[in-house]
Parts: sequence; C-alpha cells; structure tokens
Amino acid sequence: MQQDHDIIIVGGGMVGAALAARLGHAGFSIGLVERDDAPTAPSGDYDLRISSLNARSLAFIKASGTALPEERSCPFRHIDVFNQDGSGHSLFSAEESGMEDFGIFVENLTLQYALWQRLEQLPSVTCYTHCAPLTTISATSARLLELDNGKTLSARLIVGADGAQSTLRELAGISVSSYDYHQLAMIINVETELPQQDVSWQCFTPTGPLAMLPLPGQRASLVWYDSDDAIKDREQLDDEALKTAIETAFPTRLGKLTRIVARASFPIKRQHAQRYIGKRLALIGDAAHVVHPLAGQGLNIGLHDADTLAEIIIQGRDPGDYVNLLRFECQRRAANQAMIAATDSFHHLFTGAKPLRQLGDLSLQLAERFPLAKRMMMQQANGLNPFKRR
Repeated sequence: MQQDHDIIIVGGGMVGAALAARLGHAGFSIGLVERDDAPTAPSGDYDLRISSLNARSLAFIKASGTALPEERSCPFRHIDVFNQDGSGHSLFSAEESGMEDFGIFVENLTLQYALWQRLEQLPSVTCYTHCAPLTTISATSARLLELDNGKTLSARLIVGADGAQSTLRELAGISVSSYDYHQLAMIINVETELPQQDVSWQCFTPTGPLAMLPLPGQRASLVWYDSDDAIKDREQLDDEALKTAIETAFPTRLGKLTRIVARASFPIKRQHAQRYIGKRLALIGDAAHVVHPLAGQGLNIGLHDADTLAEIIIQGRDPGDYVNLLRFECQRRAANQAMIAATDSFHHLFTGAKPLRQLGDLSLQLAERFPLAKRMMMQQANGLNPFKRR
C-alpha cells in the first residue's frame, strides 16, 4: 500500500509536537493532525498553564533542534517539601543530586509555539490543522486514517497524542481505567513583593497541597488543592478577597501579593489506558495516562513516552513493527505505573486520616536524613539512571 507518511501523529500539543519535531529532525516523513489552529507566540502576562521540564525532557526537546526562549522560562535548583505544622520537611538540591538544576518551569503555550516553529523548518513534516480523525483501519503494511475534512492519510504507524479524551484511542477500541479524587486544583498566577528565585515548594495540608511554581522575576504560579466545594467557593471571590485568602492560607515565604493576574480550576483525576499499542498504532502522553499533578510529572512522563518511542523508531526499520511497539509498551507502562502509584500514595498519605498523615511526615523526615536516597530519588524523577556514573 502507498504510504502518505512514515508516521502520522494525531494531536499537536506539547507531546505530539515534540515527537513530530524529533522524528522530523531524524528525517522521517511526518504528518501531524491537529484540530485547532497552529499556536501563536505568547506575549504579555504569563499563561495559566505552566509545566516543569526535567533533565530528560529538556534533552529530548534539544535533540529535535528546538530552542526555548529563556526570557519566558524559569530554572529551578531546589524543591522544598514540608507539611503545614512543620513536623515533616525535606529539601532537595540539584547540586546535592549531581545536577546543575532540576529543570525549568515554562508556559505550555511557549513550549508548544517553539516546537511548531521548529516544525515549520522541517521539510519532512506536514501539519494538517482544523481536522480530526473519523475512522482508522489497519492494513498489513500501513494504517489508514480518515479525517473529517475529507482527506484519507496512510502511514506505517499512527500515534495518538490527542489528550485524555483521545479520539484515536476511542476509535482503536482501547478502554481506560479511571479514578476521581473528588478534588479541584485552583491555579492562580500572581505577582509578589518578593522575587521567587530558583526554588519550588509544596506545603501539605490535610485538605490538599499548596504549591508554588516560580516564574521569572516577582511572579509565581500557585496551585491550591482542596475539596470541590471549597474551591468553588473561592472561585466566587473577587481579586482582593482571593488575595487575602491566599496570604492567610499559604506560607509566609510567598510574600505579600501585589496582583492576581489570572485564575482557573480543574478536577483532579487519574486515568490509565488498558494498553498503549495496537496494530501499527501507539498512544503517548495523556492519551495513555493521566496522573495526579502534585508531583508535576504529567508532561514529563508524556515526553518520556515520546523519547522512548522515537528512540525505538530511529533504531528500527519499520516504525510500526509490532515487536518494537511491544518494547515501547513494556518500558513505558512499567515506568508510568510506578509514577501513578507514587503520586496516588502521596495523595492518600498527606490528605488521609491522621495515622496516614503521620506516616507521610515520617517519610519526609527519613528522606531528609538519607542524602544518598534523596539523590537517587531526584535523579530517577528527572528521568536519569541513578546508578550510571556521570
């Protein structure tokens, strides 16, 4: 069968665009299908959607030839985790973990725009915007994808990177298991009297964490986890009342707020696809898994999916070879399941009954007392091999 592309990627968000850039940079013919417009350049106030990029994710993006603008990203070298009453505390340092930094915080829009700018430079990549999949059919040497704009494309592999409500996953008949934490996360971008520097911190409370993600200058992205009702009540507050509520609830190290820039909230759920692959088909990112955001690893593990899949494709002859896809699934399902279990455990340890919260406090105290364990933990969290000499 005649193939239009070597690989078609459905979903032009950060994970899908990163995979397209990496494989396009390696010379593969790529078709990228995106239902929306191409992203526009970010400007003005920082977007609400902020993500962390760890060492492995940054290396993967760099390997595609993509350049990230430094002026809209913030490197961080310390992670401070503690509970509200001070009985548990652990400070993680990049230097003590054998790294220059833990990574950067960057707007999702900034990252996506930089990746699409790179795609425009790659002659082997074709972007199909304002369209979405209608059907997909597997043949022996290719897979067909019918789009709602009347086009039918074929490729040796189709990759679903179209998010938690993945159309491609549904068309492939892949089911998901899910769990609702019955919590909301309120994201608030603020300006403060104090510069936030290079530390990200998270304070555990019985109702959920309070987190601060540093942005350049005297800016920060705050994440306030709480019950559905509590967050919905806060959504009704005007800026002055919300500012007072934040200054009352958050640690004083945040400093006084000078402005509420923007706010939004979203439900906290986890989700995991029953399988990541089919005949000449693979799922990556949120299409395959959604984890609790308290560890800030959702985007990173999606990019690690893309990194693993790209490496296997580049090393092989046929991008859709089923044995190679099985290798991808085995490697990534084990790693992602471990992350799902870890974030789920943290949630229940620090927001559960008092005995569980005391156990969570003890875990922070133990982590602080064993530097080698902290070093290995952070290297693992950054997608690095803690047993490899550098």
